Amino acid sequence: MLLPLTSARPELIEVVRITDPVRHLTSGDLSGDTVAIWAGDEIREALDLITDLPGDELYRCFLPGWGIRAHSATDQLFEIAFCFRCHGARVWGPDVTAEQRRQTFDAQSPAARELLRRFRACLPD
Repeated sequence: MLLPLTSARPELIEVVRITDPVRHLTSGDLSGDTVAIWAGDEIREALDLITDLPGDELYRCFLPGWGIRAHSATDQLFEIAFCFRCHGARVWGPDVTAEQRRQTFDAQSPAARELLRRFRACLPD
């Protein structure tokens, strides 16, 4: 998956549980509840998993359940909403190119399964 050039600068990542997935069909940003904050090695590991996501065929639903918000010390750098059903991702941010805004990924790939596992681990038992 292609990330914006600013992906090398995050100092923290918010993990977002999306509460209204239908909103994201046409929205201009990510909406949901922050369920975790990742910092340090967790940031690099998460971004490595995301960049390792292979492309796949896009299905139609785009009802994302999870997302991230990447922040520098002073700004929000980018946001990504992931739909593990239709294999689609939406990316928002000031440095996001047109090519990066809508992407596909193989939700059954090892990187996607591990990313989803990490997202789910953020929820309380």
